[in-house]
Formats: sequence, C-alpha cells, structure tokens
Amino acid sequence: MRRFYARRRLSILTALSGLIASVALFNAPTASAALPTPVSAATARTYLASLTVATEDRTGYNRDLFNHWITISGTCNTRETVLKRDGTNVVTSSACAATSGSWYSPYDGATWTAAADLDIDHLVPLAEAWDSGADSWSSATRQAFANDLTRPQLIAVTDNVNQSKSDQDPAEWMPSVTSYRCTYVRAWVQVKYYYDLSVDSAEKSALTSYLANC
Repeated sequence: MRRFYARRRLSILTALSGLIASVALFNAPTASAALPTPVSAATARTYLASLTVATEDRTGYNRDLFNHWITISGTCNTRETVLKRDGTNVVTSSACAATSGSWYSPYDGATWTAAADLDIDHLVPLAEAWDSGADSWSSATRQAFANDLTRPQLIAVTDNVNQSKSDQDPAEWMPSVTSYRCTYVRAWVQVKYYYDLSVDSAEKSALTSYLANC
C-alpha cells in the first residue's frame, strides 16, 4: 500500500513539474529577431567586384510603382511582420497591429516601446533600386523587392533616422552606430547582387572602403 501511495505522489509531482514548466515556457519572453544575417565580408567583396558600375538615372521614378506592405499571413502585412520579427515581447491586436513591445534600432542605438516610433527601412531604398536598374523590372519583381523578408532588406528602425537616410546610398549616409556599419554594407551588397542592381562609382568606392575594415 505504501508503494502505491509513493508511486501516486511521484506521479502527481511529475505532472505538476510538467505543468509548471509549460507555464514558464508559455510566459517566457519572446526572443528578439532582426535583419536576416547578411553574407560574410569576403563574400560581399566578391559580390561587389562583380556589380556593374553605372551612373544613376531616376527618370520616371514613383514610389507607388513598388507595391509595398502586402499581406504576408492572415491579417499581417509586411510592416507588421517585420515589427513582430524585430521586436521583443510584441503583443498584437486581432488586426495584427503591434499594441506593445520593445524595439532596438541598430542604426542609432535607440530603444522604443511604441510601434509608431518605428519605420520599416528598405535597406536599399526603393528610389536607389530604381536608379540602379529596377526601372526595367516587372511590377511583380518590384513588389517582391519592396516586401523581401528573405534577404537582409527590411529592418525596423527609428522613424526619423530612416527619414534622414531617405534614398541615400553608403557614400552619402551610414548608421551612426559604427559597430553596425559592417553588417549594413554586407547587407547592401547582398541585396544589390541578388537583384542584379548596379552601383555608381562613389557608392562602390565607399562600399569597398567599409568592407576593407570588416
């Protein structure tokens, strides 16, 4: 009889331990994700060497030609998907809007707790892409570029920092957090290489210089 009760107590304790572990797992903070890891500096240097050098041409550019923030899953569009990916403890409404969470902006080192303080940056700006070859793309390719979650092209950053960056390339603008610059230029080159976009001479010179220090 004592063995029966001992086994019963052991069974109850095991069940309670499992329940406690499950509750702890459920309530554990959500890990912060970020920009998909770009290629290595060595690979980026190889990619850069193969890119066409050409003068930029913005003739005919219109942001509306890049259909962005499309539906990704359920009620979540591209912006909302990146906010969930890049944030910590992100809570969303039934419409997928982020109602709370914490976001670290690697461009300037700021941390925000309101989604309204963040922009989703196209690391290679849409206008820059147009200048570099996207003017000849189909609408479908421009849409894929503007919503690319696979390449290191979209990232949540401080809104006014993104606005100050605007459509500038690395010869004209770089993140103020110097430790992030290597990641930034590796990502820039990877995206340009994947989409077969050109670089202008000043842009290539700046990328070459930054990559040399990675």
